[in-house]
Parts: sequence; C-alpha cells; structure tokens
Amino acid sequence: MRREDREKLIVSEAVRFFAECGFEGQTRELAKRMGISHAVIYRHFESKDALIERVYDQVYVKRWNPEWEPLVLDRSRSLKARLTQFYIEYAGRVFDYDWVRIFVSSGLKSYGLTERYLDIIRTKIIQPAALELRFEIDPDAVPCPPSEEEQELFWGLHGAVFYIAIRKYVYGEPVEINIETAVRNTVTTFFNGIENAAPNR
Repeated sequence: MRREDREKLIVSEAVRFFAECGFEGQTRELAKRMGISHAVIYRHFESKDALIERVYDQVYVKRWNPEWEPLVLDRSRSLKARLTQFYIEYAGRVFDYDWVRIFVSSGLKSYGLTERYLDIIRTKIIQPAALELRFEIDPDAVPCPPSEEEQELFWGLHGAVFYIAIRKYVYGEPVEINIETAVRNTVTTFFNGIENAAPNR
C-alpha cells in the first residue's frame, strides 16, 4: 500500500476508534484493530496528538462549508430564512455518529478541539447572526460588537438543534424524526420568541 493510502486508512480507522473509545483509547489498540504493528502508526504520525490533529481536520475542518458565512450575512433574505437553511445544511453535515461522539469526547478530555471548533461557530455564525438580528430589529442601531446576552440567544438556538444529535448518538435514544422538519420547527420557535419579546419589530 502506498504511504499516502496507508496514512488515509489510519486516519479513517482512528476516526471510528476515537468515536467509540474516546481520546483515552490507546494507539496500540487502534493498531491491533487494524491488524498492523503499533510502530506503523508512528511511521506516519509522530505522536498521538498529531494523529488526533488529523482526525480534527478530517472530521471538522473538511466538513465546514465556507458558503455558510456569506449565507448568514445575506440581507436579501430574512434572518429566519437564512438560519433555517444554515441549520438544515449543518445538520446534514454533522448529525453523524463519529462527528458527535468525537466532539463530546474532546470536550470532556480537554484536548482543545472542541474549543477551537466552537470558536469557529462563535465568529462565523453566532456573532454575525446576533448583529443581523440587531439590524432587523433596528437598522439605525449604533454598530458595536454583540453583547454576551445577544450571543447567548443564538447559542441557545445552536444548542437546541445540536441536542437532537446528542440524544441520538451519545444517549442512544431512538430519535425517529424528520431532521429537516425538527430544525425548521426549532428555528421557527426561536424567532417566534424573538418577535414576542420585541413587539414593535
């Protein structure tokens, strides 16, 4: 097997291994599962941390769609319509056994991957959405960074959508629902609450 192909295979197997065992899983056990010697892994990756970094790139970075950023800022559509589209597409990318379990495991074991990913969500989705909501409510509002309270509203929305995946892939609940419908309902409920809180909008 070519070196490049072997490296891709190790990463692919590591994704599923860490999803099942968490990051405390040992690379020796991963090698055993793959039917290769432990040393083979370290011919391709200088350390377990280096392998975890490649897993992060494979599972998180490569699934991020850069078109989501301009979508949130597209004022030709309502913010509700933009976020509905975003979360439907986002769920399609991340509602996945490996993605969800590695995300949770990383947060529990302080590998820093979760923090890095949440920073992407914060800067590319949460903060822009908070500013767009402010603009929809009051186009003449003085521009300034979104407050923690404004951002927390959208973290609540994000968490509500993501909790569907948590229930299914972490808690093992039989979530037999139409994900797109559930996302639409969640976003609609969020904006109904915003409208009730700002009756003059």
